[in-house]
Amino acid sequence: MIELIEKSLLTALGAMTLSQKKAEELSNEFREKLNLSEEEGKAFLKKIQDAALEQQAKLESAAQEEVKKACDRMGLVSQEEFNKLKRKISHLEKQIKDLSA
Repeated sequence: MIELIEKSLLTALGAMTLSQKKAEELSNEFREKLNLSEEEGKAFLKKIQDAALEQQAKLESAAQEEVKKACDRMGLVSQEEFNKLKRKISHLEKQIKDLSA
């Protein structure tokens, strides 16, 4: 389940990268058709790239939240929780060992 979600997230990020390339092509096309200067074309491209990056950040955040919710629904523990439990077990094992010695 986690692998499927991870693959979906990576696919979405790949699509965003392709979208950025498409934005560059679109910018060049607009520049030619609208007779924009190179500086205006670069400003236009920068605006599109900034918007794409903002959307990518939102998508990453939403995907991370959905993965967390899915893990919670499935009863999976986080790595942090797992490590905390390992430390607690080690501590309890040490206490038992000390009592039996």
